[in-house]
Formats: sequence, structure tokens, C-alpha cells
Amino acid sequence: MGNTIKNTMNTESNLSQNLICYHDPKARASEAYRSLRTNIGFLGVDNQIKIVVVTSPDQAEGKTTTSANIAVSMAQIEKRVLIIEGDLRKPKVNKYFDVPNDKGIVDIIIHDLEPESVIKKVKEINNLHILTVGTIPPNPTEILESIKMTNLLNKLRDSFDLIIVDTPPVSELADAAIVSKNSDGVILVIASGESRIEMAQNAKNALENVNAKILGVVLTKLNKNSGGSYYHKYSHYYY
Repeated sequence: MGNTIKNTMNTESNLSQNLICYHDPKARASEAYRSLRTNIGFLGVDNQIKIVVVTSPDQAEGKTTTSANIAVSMAQIEKRVLIIEGDLRKPKVNKYFDVPNDKGIVDIIIHDLEPESVIKKVKEINNLHILTVGTIPPNPTEILESIKMTNLLNKLRDSFDLIIVDTPPVSELADAAIVSKNSDGVILVIASGESRIEMAQNAKNALENVNAKILGVVLTKLNKNSGGSYYHKYSHYYY
């Protein structure tokens, strides 16, 4: 197998400790992510799922942690995975994987760079690649809804088994809804006991208004003593 899953907690890596699937594969949270990985596979039986948008109703619900751990979990079964930083305002995916945010998706679109020259490999995890933001643009929404962005995603679709786009909260900005139009589905991350019902409903409505396919919901923070930063539970039904 291309990537050997570690049996003990990895404390030497510079990767974020929120990457529980990498640091502690035996944790309950890691098992929950593997269950999520399996469910995504089942959802793609009839219609192949290649591009997935991950978003949340509000800040600090565990969205980026979820995106990153799905990516790691998929890479661990030898899937060729790309995680795209879709938050062009406050990027942080690169910090999770300890890669520089020098050139990225904005530079590809603005300066017509080849994606292959910008996409970075995560050296600690085989099969995992990252496309950071690069130059922070003054017009993030225009970048995301451009024809060049659509063409880029279509081009990348053929090069990876799964592309995960981590976007800003859908209730705050239109970015997630814009990107979801070019995706095969959306995963909505909701913090148990913290998310306001009205915001979750507004997020659902915003996605459905652009005909986005909601694949399911990840509930975070169900049990903080379950072996990781979060214990995630997945259901492909929306409430």
C-alpha cells in the first residue's frame, strides 16, 4: 500500500494535530472519518462523485478539519486526492498541511499558470495534493464564478480520484453556493449543540437555490472525549 497507516500517535510531524486520521488512526474520530469515506463511496455508485464541496452554516463548526481528514482518509486507501482551498479570504488549509501559500488557485486563474506547476504534494502523506489560494484577491467572488474557475475544475476532475473544496460558511458568503454549481455534491458540517437551527436551514436553502446536491451532514463536537478533537458522525439524510 502506498501509505502505511501508523499504529501510534504521531507527535513529530509538523502537520496540524487536527489531522486525527494521520496522527492517530485508531481514534474513534478516525473511525468516524473512515465511515464517512465509505458513505461517500456508496453515494457515488450510480453517479461518480469526483468534486465535493465542504461548507458549514457558520464559523468554527469544524469544516476545515472535516475537509482535511476526509482528504487524508481517502489518500490512505491509495486514492489520488486534491484538496482545494476555496476560502479566498481567510485561507488555512495550507496551515493544516504545513505547505507554503505562495502560488495557488488565484495565480492560475489570473496569470494563466499551469495547475501542475502550482499544486503541492503533502510529503508525509502519499497521494495527497493541495491547491492553496496564493495571492489573496480583492474580488474573491468574481474569481470563483469565472469561466476560468469552471474550466480549471473540469480540467482537474480528470487528474484525481477525489477533489475536496473547502469553502467559507455558506450563510455568510455566496462562495460555497457558487463553487457547488461545479461540484458533484456538498457536505454540510454542523456543530452539535452550537449551530443555530435557523442558520442551518438558511444554509440548506442557499445551496438548494442553486440546485446543489446535498450529499449529507457531518455533525461535529458530539463528544469531545472520544479520542480526538472532534467525534464526527455522518448521515446522508438532511433533517
